[in-house]
Amino acid sequence: MPVYTVHAPKSLGNDFRAAPEKVVFVRDGFHVWALLLGFVWLIYRRLWLVLLGYIVVQIAAEIVLRLTHASSFAHFVVMLVIALFLGTEAGSLRRWTLSRRKWQQIGLVAADDEEAAERRFFERASFDSFAYPAKTSSSVPMPRSSIVAHDAAGFFPMPDGSR
Repeated sequence: MPVYTVHAPKSLGNDFRAAPEKVVFVRDGFHVWALLLGFVWLIYRRLWLVLLGYIVVQIAAEIVLRLTHASSFAHFVVMLVIALFLGTEAGSLRRWTLSRRKWQQIGLVAADDEEAAERRFFERASFDSFAYPAKTSSSVPMPRSSIVAHDAAGFFPMPDGSR
C-alpha cells in the first residue's frame, strides 16, 4: 500500500482544515512517469531547480561520453541510470522543493491512491483523538502541527498514550 506524506504551507499555521485545497499529498516510492518522461514530469510538477540540475547532469554526462568516445551501449546505460535515479527519487525531490517553498509536513497517510489518502487524512484530522497531548518536561504544550507530523500514521505508540 503506497504511503503519502502530507504537506501544507506554513502560512496556514496549524489550521490546515481552513483551506484543504492547499494541502498536497506526495506519494513515496517509484514514479514511472518521472522515469519515462523526466523532463516533462519535472515541468508538470513545477520543480524548476530540480529541472535545472537534471539538465546540467544530462549535458555533463553527454559531454563526458562524447569526450571519452564511449560506445552507444555505454551511452544508453548512463542515461538509463540517470532516468532510474529520477524515477526513484522523484517523491523526495518534490518534498525537498516543497520544503524550500516554506511548506511543512503535517502528516503521513497509507492508502491505495491519492483520493483515498485525502479522505483518510481529513477524516482522521476531523477527530481530536488522533493527536495525543505531548508529554514534555515543561508545562508548555507542543504545537498541534508537530504532533501530527510525528504521528507516523499511528504505527508507533506515543509515551503515556492510550494503548
